[in-house]
Amino acid sequence: MTPVIDLLRFSAVSMDLLASARLSPQALAARQRDRLNQLLASTLRESRFYREHLRGSTPGAVSLSGLPPVTRQALMDRFDDWVTDPALTLAALRAFTSDPHRIGEPYLGKYLVWESSGTSHQPGIFVQDSRAMAVYDALDAQRRSAPRPMQRWLDPMMLAERIAFVGATSGHFASYVTMQRLHELYPWLVPSVRCFSILQPTRALVAELNEFKPSVLATYPTAAMMLVDQAQCAALNFVPSEVWTGGETLSATARRSIEAAFGCTVRNSYGASEFMPIAWECRQGQLHVNADWVILEPVDEQGQPVPAGQCSCSTLLTNLANFVQPLIRYELGDQITLHPERCECGCTLPVIEVKGRQDDSLVMTGRRGAAVTLLPLALTTVLEDQAAVFDFHLLRRDAHTLELRLPQQGPPGEAAADRCRSALQQFAASQELAPLTLLIKLGQIMPRGRSGKVQRIVAQAVAGL
Repeated sequence: MTPVIDLLRFSAVSMDLLASARLSPQALAARQRDRLNQLLASTLRESRFYREHLRGSTPGAVSLSGLPPVTRQALMDRFDDWVTDPALTLAALRAFTSDPHRIGEPYLGKYLVWESSGTSHQPGIFVQDSRAMAVYDALDAQRRSAPRPMQRWLDPMMLAERIAFVGATSGHFASYVTMQRLHELYPWLVPSVRCFSILQPTRALVAELNEFKPSVLATYPTAAMMLVDQAQCAALNFVPSEVWTGGETLSATARRSIEAAFGCTVRNSYGASEFMPIAWECRQGQLHVNADWVILEPVDEQGQPVPAGQCSCSTLLTNLANFVQPLIRYELGDQITLHPERCECGCTLPVIEVKGRQDDSLVMTGRRGAAVTLLPLALTTVLEDQAAVFDFHLLRRDAHTLELRLPQQGPPGEAAADRCRSALQQFAASQELAPLTLLIKLGQIMPRGRSGKVQRIVAQAVAGL
């Protein structure tokens, strides 16, 4: 199997990044314009969808803000016309991502493929070529801040570390695909870099982690907090030196709890299926956008730009690295705040705060009477992968009762309810829950935030819901 990698481009991008972190705003904007014009020229030439969507646009003669935004729904509806390689078809890619044995396998021998969750009630499939992956690799290698710089200098390949990724491992998800690719690129890392599924019972997960004894823990904030609870109960026999978080909003309270429980530094990052390394955290704890390769536009309800210091309703993303599946003013949905001031770390790249996925962990009663924590990403993975339901609202009514709300009605709604009931009951049994009462309501209006995204897992019912 040939890994998707372009070492020459990786080297070139890495050299460019050495200078880019301290560019003036004017120089950064010039870099963005040049790369945007290259992207537009290629996209208008190769993508039938964008030729229609951006009709009348000429690279170099139009500003980014003058181009119409686009939604995931619109792109997925025209997938075969959107991508720039006619060998890529949605039907074939869906067949590929439905096979768990092919996770991390290069598609057509040259593309890395991952699927996204349906937090915007529309799942997506994203394709990266070696050109895009070289940019992502270089950004991760050059800009992910190391909390232990001397150790990183002595061990730049992290060969002395034992890295545990705790997350969803049942599908072609970006983080898991990336870990599998890492094993293909560097086989000697296989014994020291392992993935652990959040779908297994907590005691089984803890047992596996105790056996592995990771020095670095990479996971979601809610999963990290669940492990904090285990550490406080003296169930863990390892103490990581670093905890890397991403994929969900990391609150200040959660950060302090993780750092206190493990006595280590937490490093947060912000990424998406649409662009993996959107922002990295510096030594000051600030998220810096990789703005030389991705453009974020915070916008209000009408799609108009919001000023620095104000939280956006949504965010438009432009990926300057991916030419095979162009994303130009793509509605990402996340709410961000762009800081007007420069960071004290000296880096001139923009600083943001992010309100991303904010689902709750659900604490239920186990068979033995002890509390069992159901992680939100595990629940959404079960409902999406096993029940094929992406638009839902799951509430904890009490320690024995969950309420699931679905928008469908009639026979389609009943069929979806049956799939969800089966998937959730099986998951509850695997997590060793006490008998679970599941209430399902059909024809419900999904409560959505200003960005259109719904908090799909809620620990306690809100008045009026």
